[in-house]
Amino acid sequence: MGDTIAKYLFKRAGLFFVCALLLASAYGCREPRFIKASDMSEAGLPQVLDEAKKADLVFVGELHSSQAHHELQLGVIKALRQAGGPVAIGLEMFKAEDQDELDKWTSGRMDEREFKQVYNRNWQIPWEKYEDIFRYARDNHVPLIGLNISRKIIHQVFQNGFASLTPDELREVPGVMCDVDAEYEEFIRRAMKEHDIKGASFLNFCEAQMVWDTAMAQNAVDFLKKNPGVKMIVLAGGGHSWKRGIPEQVKRRSNYASLVILPEMPDDKLVAEEINDNDADYIWVE
Repeated sequence: MGDTIAKYLFKRAGLFFVCALLLASAYGCREPRFIKASDMSEAGLPQVLDEAKKADLVFVGELHSSQAHHELQLGVIKALRQAGGPVAIGLEMFKAEDQDELDKWTSGRMDEREFKQVYNRNWQIPWEKYEDIFRYARDNHVPLIGLNISRKIIHQVFQNGFASLTPDELREVPGVMCDVDAEYEEFIRRAMKEHDIKGASFLNFCEAQMVWDTAMAQNAVDFLKKNPGVKMIVLAGGGHSWKRGIPEQVKRRSNYASLVILPEMPDDKLVAEEINDNDADYIWVE
């Protein structure tokens, strides 16, 4: 690629970086394609980034096992950082209580072997899927923020309902209830079926999902309040990143603006033709 083209792509708010990532995955150096959910029009990365610059939180959903999804996430992180203004990365795969370890990693006070142990303690997806994101954050001192909650609490709600939590646990996720619309209820019921969960109460399962979404939303909101002017890019599963998931809980708890980018995932019935702007702002169609 000639210098003139490279400079042009750099000026397009980070498109050069995304092209390099896509090229490495055999996509070829071409701009990724998006569908704008509000009117089903096609959009390029510059348009998506222009809107992302105006948001406080940018959700980039993922299928955890998809390398292409993580490459897109890293491309968005790089592009928004290059566009100016401080950014942080919110992570589903780390708990809020892991923040000290995350800070040690991004400040260079923890080596990779030790950080991989922290990661493997939290998440079952192979390290290799996320390693480029983590290394970029370390090398550029981009804060990594643990958003999740103890799985012990999730399991307790799943088994016995939200009301079974102790007063200390309730302080972490106050006021959770199974308050969802028909579409999200259908998603939760489908998730129960796909995970072959038998003998469990739908109400408990729904409350557990709400605890999960609510805790991550509250931790994101708390970070933004303490760090005004920082944009958070949230990396979480498609179901959590869906507007009805974490973004809805953010909206209920703050005035922060969110932009939601979801990849097409036909197996999860997330295809551009079947979504609208109640689901996402943009769908990445590769």
